[in-house]
Amino acid sequence: MTFTTLISTIGVSLILAAFLLNIFKLVTTDHKGYLLLNIVGGAFACYGSILLDSLPFIILEGTWSIVAIIGLFKSYKKTTA
Repeated sequence: MTFTTLISTIGVSLILAAFLLNIFKLVTTDHKGYLLLNIVGGAFACYGSILLDSLPFIILEGTWSIVAIIGLFKSYKKTTA
């Protein structure tokens, strides 16, 4: 397994783990763990896409991480308000 494949596999596995946890109602979409899995998973998958030079997936995974970061900030604002 190449480094690129390993990084990409870790990334998509984390995103899928978050999805499955949500589908089975173990976490909600505003749960910090869910958001962190999406941030880290998206970042790893984005980095793997950079290594593969795949612009569509760089955009997809980069956006995925950014949206999850925004969600994390919103969840912290909600708990402090």
